[in-house]
Amino acid sequence: MSSNPQQPTKLFYRIGEVSRLSGLEPYVLRYWETEFSQIKPDKGRSGHRLYQKKDLNAILIVKHLLYQEGYTIAGARKKLSGRGEQDLEAVIEMTKKELREILEMLK
Repeated sequence: MSSNPQQPTKLFYRIGEVSRLSGLEPYVLRYWETEFSQIKPDKGRSGHRLYQKKDLNAILIVKHLLYQEGYTIAGARKKLSGRGEQDLEAVIEMTKKELREILEMLK
């Protein structure tokens, strides 16, 4: 996978940045941390959540499953834990497209 030149290339994102990129409120992100094992931000020395790119991708996948495909949280959790590699690649590609659209809106 090649990285998108428009996408921010940072190692860590704070919750406000992830909120802006994903279009979700910070309280939703904090709640999803408790519901989905794939979302595990580190906490820095100051106690702030530091999300990595894998966390951002997982958040966008969960958002798609819940909001576009109509899954419940339990259903999305089950789908994520049992998904195949090919299905995951398709969702990642779709997520990249959504991120590009978000970045265009932010410009």
